[in-house]
Amino acid sequence: MKKSTPVLVPGPLEPYATGYRWELARQGYSPSTAEAHLHLMAHVSRWLATARLGPADLSAAQVNLFLRDRRASGQVRRLTPRGLIPLLGYLRELGAVPEPVAPVPDDPLVEEFAGFLAAERGLAGGTIRWYRHVAGLFLSAHREKAGVDGSDLRSLTAAEVTPFPLSQCRGRSAGSLNNVATGLRALLRFLYVAGYTPTPLADAVLAGPGWRDSGTSRALEEVEVTRLIASCDRRSAAGRRDFAILTVLARLGLRAREVAVLSVDDVDWRGGELAVAGKGNRHDRLPLPVDVGRALADYCRRGRRSGGCRALFLHVRAPYGALSPSAVSYVVVRASGRAGLPRTSAHRLRHSAAGAMRRAGAPLFEIGQVLRHRHTATTALYAKDDLAALATVARSWPEGAS
Repeated sequence: MKKSTPVLVPGPLEPYATGYRWELARQGYSPSTAEAHLHLMAHVSRWLATARLGPADLSAAQVNLFLRDRRASGQVRRLTPRGLIPLLGYLRELGAVPEPVAPVPDDPLVEEFAGFLAAERGLAGGTIRWYRHVAGLFLSAHREKAGVDGSDLRSLTAAEVTPFPLSQCRGRSAGSLNNVATGLRALLRFLYVAGYTPTPLADAVLAGPGWRDSGTSRALEEVEVTRLIASCDRRSAAGRRDFAILTVLARLGLRAREVAVLSVDDVDWRGGELAVAGKGNRHDRLPLPVDVGRALADYCRRGRRSGGCRALFLHVRAPYGALSPSAVSYVVVRASGRAGLPRTSAHRLRHSAAGAMRRAGAPLFEIGQVLRHRHTATTALYAKDDLAALATVARSWPEGAS
């Protein structure tokens, strides 16, 4: 077979071409894919030379101009900023290309609130983004009503807080409205703790519509879980990875985000335990069942690519980085399609794990320990079909009441 000619990169990026070639190989790109990325690098370098620019001039605006010219030249691949992520990431690590300019915060108070949520409360990124959104809506509405800049919140009253959740009713479900109320309470608690308001106002936020009975439990039947897990082709690296992910979800009831952030250091093979970083910056250690341990060991030996990344579950194509929570969720979606089941979410496997433990005779408080619930009443929602279990948390009816 004829050996391919090395890609030449003339122009301002020439000094970085050899290092970039080695970096692509280190990240596991196939030779053909690496060659395509080097051709792209050469195209960028020639464009910079024509425009009499250097690597330091590759701002976001210049990247967009390059992509526009690339489309006009008839190129059909890597026509969006996403295609330049490997190249720009490598050059930024070397300091050759400027970092993207962070957007100016729209509201410094919202940014301070977000920092408080991350540092003091340890909330997940998705939760912080939602609370920031709610905070922005409320503060904008308050300032518009207060006039001028509305920056002084010391005169904020409960009467001004109460109407806001009601103003958000249009187009929102009951669950979304409850999330608005929760985000607003978090903001008001922060404003009081930080001294922006003289009195606590969180209790003035009206609760949204109460929990509605959605019918039977969301848990899958035992045979459905078996079909879901068995749909993985364990002859391939992707199949062994997906089998391990589904086994962890179904047996331990982890959330998708908790699976995504697992690292190889979280598995204690000798002690038979798994360290889990959960909601609210909570850290727990769970027993590692034999079948879960076997699935993880098989994946680590024959499916997981070794390298610098310490995340437990990795992509099976270069670059071999950690799976995101959405990627973990999509593993379940794909498996449900292969198994001939309706589209299934990762969280349904958490319900299924609770149902399996309940069928095995575990009491609610033990199930709550595995699921890491703070309150038994929360665990009861995972056992809606089990009247005996629900009776342990139900309030007694006053005697003599009609």
